Amino acid sequence: MKNLSSASTVFLMFHLLLYPDFTSAQIKYQAPEQDGFSIGSYGRVGVDWSFENGGSIGRRLNLNNMGSIGGRLEEQDYLEVAPIFHFKPFQDDDPTLIKVQTRFSVYSRSLSLFGNSSTSSLGGLTIALPEIYAEASQINGKDLSVWIGSRFDRNGEVQIADHFYFDDHSGQGFGIGYKNTRFSSVFVSSTDTTSDVPPYFYLNIGDGVANIALRQRVVFVLEQDFQIVDGQVLTGMFEYHRMGDAQNDAKPEPYDESGIILNYPSDYGLVFGLKLQSVISKTNASSFNHFSIRYGSRIANGGDGGHSKTWMTYGAPDLEALNFAGAYSLSLVDEIKFDITEQNNLNAYLIYTKSKGAADSNHKATTFLGREIYNRKHDFSVGFRDVHFIGAKFHLISEFHYSQRKDGENDTYAMQKVSLAPTFVPTGERTTGARPHFRFVWSLAHYNKAAKENLYSPYLQFVGQKNWGYYFGVKMEWWI
Repeated sequence: MKNLSSASTVFLMFHLLLYPDFTSAQIKYQAPEQDGFSIGSYGRVGVDWSFENGGSIGRRLNLNNMGSIGGRLEEQDYLEVAPIFHFKPFQDDDPTLIKVQTRFSVYSRSLSLFGNSSTSSLGGLTIALPEIYAEASQINGKDLSVWIGSRFDRNGEVQIADHFYFDDHSGQGFGIGYKNTRFSSVFVSSTDTTSDVPPYFYLNIGDGVANIALRQRVVFVLEQDFQIVDGQVLTGMFEYHRMGDAQNDAKPEPYDESGIILNYPSDYGLVFGLKLQSVISKTNASSFNHFSIRYGSRIANGGDGGHSKTWMTYGAPDLEALNFAGAYSLSLVDEIKFDITEQNNLNAYLIYTKSKGAADSNHKATTFLGREIYNRKHDFSVGFRDVHFIGAKFHLISEFHYSQRKDGENDTYAMQKVSLAPTFVPTGERTTGARPHFRFVWSLAHYNKAAKENLYSPYLQFVGQKNWGYYFGVKMEWWI
């Protein structure tokens, strides 16, 4: 993060706002020592290929519906820029820190590269604004903070799988924190009619006129940290979800012959979680073990597709009771990182999720929108990354991942993947967090019979039924 002169600040802001075309990991951008304006950025860009059909863009080897769980070295181009405005309190002796932070993110909805692409291109660039919020911290010198707006409110991340887990409460809302206690509320609504989660719209017939109106889910979050011993912190988390009523006293019924139910009654969900963070080396504070367990019920049983947001409800409802009573999700995550030797750092993870909707079926069931989806799933992944510091500017990244997933009563899909990434680090920093990275990436995956025959991978969907998949890429990643 760097401070800019007044002239360069004005120019950069106009450039970002007027010409955004020329501008999922998360970087927490810190405030500068001086007041005024600062900026942070994260991005990755590169090229890849698979030598299929005479040479083609490489496809991710991971299993479907797993996202980057199973290794993230094959991720596509992405950019974010975070301009931050810092405000000085009126009284010079007031230690309160005040900022307004925004975050612009740019990515492609298709496999197109950033180069020679724009927002008007077919499947081209998309610009999003995931963060715009104000925060005041260390208010009057106390360990007190407040924020309002839309923000990435999340901490736990398995970085080598790009998976935010346990406490991803990102969204629009507000929050307050005092010492080791945090309370926040997120307001969730959507007009997406393609999603399988409970629809955020309903048929409002209270006034006798049929019309579609938005309903909203409100999520209340309470977190508490407990210092057990030096280097060990236990975090307890509780969430309460409430989704609005359909404003109709009569028993909800499908409003047309399609079987779509939009005027279902209100529903709720509960989440309980514990996370233990331990420093495992007295000489290296960056060596750690993080273990978490989380249980979500009813409409708060979300967490699929590489995401862990509990409000992304999984499975189908009980269409007799018209609610998600009985739905649940259990999530376990463990991550460890430590130095094997002065030249080798090991990072490993385990992710397990079991989820079920409210319908009786262990296979497929029908949603409020009349779609048939899987009502139960298990997924499990384990992965290892070794970083060998061959020299100050040359690191060798080696990874192994195993993932399996079972949708409903289908056979279990499984994949094993090994990756090698010789990496040039021009800064000469001998740490796993050094950036920028210049990488050559090679990955080789093996699929079991079920994954092969069902084309259960972006790669297999492109090349057909094969036991083996491979990927080559030249990548660059940075943050500041």
